[in-house]
Amino acid sequence: MNLFRALLTVSGFTLLSRVTGLARETLIARAFGASQYTDAFYVAFRIPNLLRRISAEGAFSQAFVPILAEFKNQQGHDATKALVDATSTVLAWALAILSLIGVVGASGVVFVVASGLAHEGQAYALAVTMTRIMFPYIIFISLTSLASGVLNTYKNFSLPAFAPVLLNVAFIVAAMFVAPHLKTPVYALAWAVIAGGVLQFAVQLPGLKKIDMIPRIGLNPVKALAHRGVKRVLSKMVPAMFAVSVAQISLIINTNIASRIGPGAVSWINYADRLMEFPTALLGVALGTILLPSLSKAHVDADPHEYSSLLDWGLRVTFLLAAPSAVALFFFAQPLTATLFHYGKFDGNAVVMVSRALSAYGVGLIGLILIKILAPGFYAKQDIKTPVKIGVGVLILTQLSNYLFVPIFSHAGLTLSVGLGACGNALLLFLGLRKRGIYMPSHGWPKFFVQLLGACLVLAGAMHWLAISFDWIGMHSRPLDRMALLGACLVLFAALYFGMLWLMGFKYAYFRRRVK
Repeated sequence: MNLFRALLTVSGFTLLSRVTGLARETLIARAFGASQYTDAFYVAFRIPNLLRRISAEGAFSQAFVPILAEFKNQQGHDATKALVDATSTVLAWALAILSLIGVVGASGVVFVVASGLAHEGQAYALAVTMTRIMFPYIIFISLTSLASGVLNTYKNFSLPAFAPVLLNVAFIVAAMFVAPHLKTPVYALAWAVIAGGVLQFAVQLPGLKKIDMIPRIGLNPVKALAHRGVKRVLSKMVPAMFAVSVAQISLIINTNIASRIGPGAVSWINYADRLMEFPTALLGVALGTILLPSLSKAHVDADPHEYSSLLDWGLRVTFLLAAPSAVALFFFAQPLTATLFHYGKFDGNAVVMVSRALSAYGVGLIGLILIKILAPGFYAKQDIKTPVKIGVGVLILTQLSNYLFVPIFSHAGLTLSVGLGACGNALLLFLGLRKRGIYMPSHGWPKFFVQLLGACLVLAGAMHWLAISFDWIGMHSRPLDRMALLGACLVLFAALYFGMLWLMGFKYAYFRRRVK
């Protein structure tokens, strides 16, 4: 398998997902602006989303995929299928119970996540109602995560990468065609979440059927819990849940702080999140997705050289593509925000506020992406405890940073703290891999960094000049001209960056890597 081709496949579908996601956010911004309605929705959506990241895409995949790869490579099809069935049974039953608890206790959950909304009666009531609607989403999206883990282990990356597009399609349909007909239009977005969760799982069923891995959810979760593979998954998942929870706890605290800054602050950060997640998904999530199964196989095969080589390749790809992305978020935040969101009720002030949060994310973007590459270096070896310890330290660092930065930068201080915390996390993960001898850098890194620095300095100058040379907010009445200008700028930036690297002797052939 060609790793770079697999990366392009996953990144391509992820790009489609992010483009439709931006279309979704643009429609929501146009219809609702940055208001108490969007604050209520994003608070309500964040709750099942946090649980999804903790129980499904985060802790579950980190614990499940390495053990699944071990069963596949050492014990054969029947044993692997039994593991999938038992795991899906335990997962479905546990999350069904959790969903019921969440629906019943929605009011208390919303208060914990965003107590500032309690002073805005209507927003708080809306958030509670939408939390009850959306909580069952974690069942469907967790099964989606299980299906994705199975397909990725079998080197099928396309369907899992495409699935998130369907959630965005559900949002777009709801915002355009359902919301206008409801007494409370924002409720359409909540129901779109449920529809999207079902669609994401359903679209992967053909791929699972092809390899005879459609999960069978049994009626006896106690029996499934006794499966030795499930016990191992759970033993790894508990500390992994804590590790992932650390980051999510930080997000909850930040949401609470943002809800106290004033109306719109939660939404400003959310819109900045959407843009920040563009490069983190295209690079970090995509690289982590393709590396984890290959790293797990190298671990099972007891091949430390291949293991280190895979990490080295992933780190180089990350720096190559994350560095210009970070420069773009920092120097070109306002043009990006204005072009994508400055429509309808989303006014010029909102553009400025989102741009500030986005620029702050640019400071720590490389760290946010590096975590997605370095952490699998531990997970593939079934070492969850080290990232847990690091995560606890990062949570403390991030929240201490909030005390320093929020009074100075307001809501942008929250995103700055997250980015700096991620950089600290990435540094500690890297040092941990080096100390254990898991990762040995290949030759050529100093020259590589000099080439990147030169190209990024030229890129930063060009971006800053074009950002201040045009009135991006003032082009509100000419949206097509603004879109065309942004597109031309992005093409110019890409040509400038890669052209500078080529002039400095950068070799692209290194990235054409193959694995068994």
